[in-house]
Amino acid sequence: MSSTLLKNVVPLFLLASFVAMAAAGISDSCLRCICRKEGCEGQVGRCRQDAGSLSCGPYQIKNAYWIDAYRPGRDFQSCTKQFACSQTAVRAYMNRYGPRCRSNPTCEDYMRMHNGGPSACRAGTNQYRATTGYWNDARRLCGL
Repeated sequence: MSSTLLKNVVPLFLLASFVAMAAAGISDSCLRCICRKEGCEGQVGRCRQDAGSLSCGPYQIKNAYWIDAYRPGRDFQSCTKQFACSQTAVRAYMNRYGPRCRSNPTCEDYMRMHNGGPSACRAGTNQYRATTGYWNDARRLCGL
């Protein structure tokens, strides 16, 4: 194989591998578990006050989370009250912050990030400690 061909093929292969890994992201089963933990279908179309701000929809997403998820949909409330758009927001958030946890985040990492923010998946942080109850409840609820 010529060196020119190698110079062109190797970067493309690496890029394709990275895209495939990033696209994998959170599993459907983990996403369903987050939804179950947050109230899922019972919360479609609803917002409620939680810790001083609104949490909306089946995943109980806050405005800052939605912004970190690259603002899918038309606006915060209309997106997060809908199942499909809020699921898009959760996937985007996890794809954005999951690699900060480890190269292959676990469902525990995703659950903790959903509840406590991007650094909640790092053992030893205050956010990690604060999400232990959430993770333990989810594990029991979903059989993880």
